[in-house]
Amino acid sequence: MLMYGMVALGLVLLLVGGEALVRAAVALADRLGVSRLVIGLTVVAFGTSAPELLVCIQAALEDAPGIAIGNVVGSNIANVLLVVGLPALIAPFLCAPGVMKREGVAMVAASALVIVIAWFDGIRFWPGLLLLLLLMGFLFNAYRQARRDGNQSLSDEVEELGEGVPGNPMIIIALMIIGVAGLVAGSHLLVEGARDIARAAGVSEEVIGVTLVALGTSLPELATTTVAAFRRHGDVAIGNVLGSNLFNILGILGITAMVSHIPVPPQMLDFDLWVMLGAALVLFPFALARIPVGRVAGVVFLLAYAGYVIAQFHGVSGMPISKLAGL
Repeated sequence: MLMYGMVALGLVLLLVGGEALVRAAVALADRLGVSRLVIGLTVVAFGTSAPELLVCIQAALEDAPGIAIGNVVGSNIANVLLVVGLPALIAPFLCAPGVMKREGVAMVAASALVIVIAWFDGIRFWPGLLLLLLLMGFLFNAYRQARRDGNQSLSDEVEELGEGVPGNPMIIIALMIIGVAGLVAGSHLLVEGARDIARAAGVSEEVIGVTLVALGTSLPELATTTVAAFRRHGDVAIGNVLGSNLFNILGILGITAMVSHIPVPPQMLDFDLWVMLGAALVLFPFALARIPVGRVAGVVFLLAYAGYVIAQFHGVSGMPISKLAGL
């Protein structure tokens, strides 16, 4: 129970710390006169992915690379099959062709690129730098596109995030320090708890990374997408999911690889990375046919995700989930 308690407390600290850091950073950037469009594409993008980033860096530094790569791969799979599938039971989602053409194609290309890089002795510093530079290029192009289209949604999101944060600079900085401290402590607890669970259950760290850790770090996206489904804003939610997946690959993997070499185990090369690529492709038929992701598709997505998780413990390691849950 102590192991699960560490994981649960770690997730809480990550979520609270990430929220505090994002809101404080947005308020500070807005106070300094930074364009809200720039804030939305940089501060918000990096800040909302801070929990996953800290978990991956912490795992890499603590010699648990399986949790680092597993977190990114598992999160990307969960973001499509679970985070899109579950809200689709509430209301149909439309995959806007424009969003799929930009974020969707970029996500597929990034997924394929990581598979190619991973085959050459894992992900090292220079490939990590390449991934990060590609992210910078994508964000710059997104900035130009948003300015040309007069995108107001990013400005509205920045304004909403900055609400409720006191204008006093000292309070803002204190809130940022609290957020960073929460992220550091939360990532440490989550990684240590996940490693202990893997050892006690007799499964690899990769399995725990793509399931337990990835599911935990995907909870904010799931909550956001579910709320969007109730508000009938599914198209916005799809864009957020695609953007999150793209940032996971290019940003989180890129930065983590620059900090420490990320070896990719054979199991991921043969199975998990290809599932991630398949999940990246699964939304394109809906966009091309201009049909919504409805309840039937949602059920199929959820069953596919359940099958993936079960395969990790039965088909991959032979460990029944019931044994893991009964620790």
